[in-house]
Amino acid sequence: MQKLSPIIQPIELINLNSNDFVLIDASAGSKTRYIEDHLAGALYIDLNTDLANINDFAIGGRHPLPTFEQFADGLKRFGIDKNTHVIIYDDKNSSNAAARFWWMLRAIGHEKVQVLNGGFNAAINAGFPTSSKVEEPKTVENYKITNWNLPLAYINEVEIASKTKNQTIVDVRDANRFAGLTEPIDLIAGHIPNAINIPFTENLDKDGKFLTPTILKEKYTKVLADTKSENIIVHCGSGVTACHMLLAMDYAGLEIPKLYVGSWSEWSRNNKDMILAEK
Repeated sequence: MQKLSPIIQPIELINLNSNDFVLIDASAGSKTRYIEDHLAGALYIDLNTDLANINDFAIGGRHPLPTFEQFADGLKRFGIDKNTHVIIYDDKNSSNAAARFWWMLRAIGHEKVQVLNGGFNAAINAGFPTSSKVEEPKTVENYKITNWNLPLAYINEVEIASKTKNQTIVDVRDANRFAGLTEPIDLIAGHIPNAINIPFTENLDKDGKFLTPTILKEKYTKVLADTKSENIIVHCGSGVTACHMLLAMDYAGLEIPKLYVGSWSEWSRNNKDMILAEK
């Protein structure tokens, strides 16, 4: 069986039978917008309450992963079982919580999951209908989850890598945040020592859609100099947009590297070494 592409084009979504998939709106913080207008048939998933177990930002960052029990309960509430074809979008060109939910599903071994290229606006422009109806999920059996099967990195491993350079640390935040020139969310502006900056927005074209797999493969093969995936740690502010790079690499046919979920939000709250902007 041919592997399902992690990216689905708007026209492909339009041509699918709506009974054959579960459509998820993962627009972060946009429940009000969802109630007003969303892609027809979509269920709303919340980054903060469904895709994270928020507690102490210093332990796991702003969006730590939920427990297996929490995630399994959430999947059941959304009518998702191990056989469900899940299609996810958000209103940020599918670069925000959509990529995070994709990673979480892939990390529990769920292969039938795709992210909508270009997100909400691209679907509307392609002619996909919208609705203000709050959808009801299907009734399904419990989803058994026992492990995150995709590689994770934790703060101690990242600290070792920041000092020894035994692994490549990639920060996908925008260049100004990486340089410490601005920090709109966390307490301190800067970056992890020896990290390199590959802004996740560079995965997209001028229309907010993913570059082709060929272009993405050439880009990452060159910038990472053929570094093995197990020696790459990817992070962002809180383990959300980092998933956009992981999605892009999977779309390019490359191995998915390690995700540091705690990211800068955890690192910057633990008295670790930091590279700050020069004054």
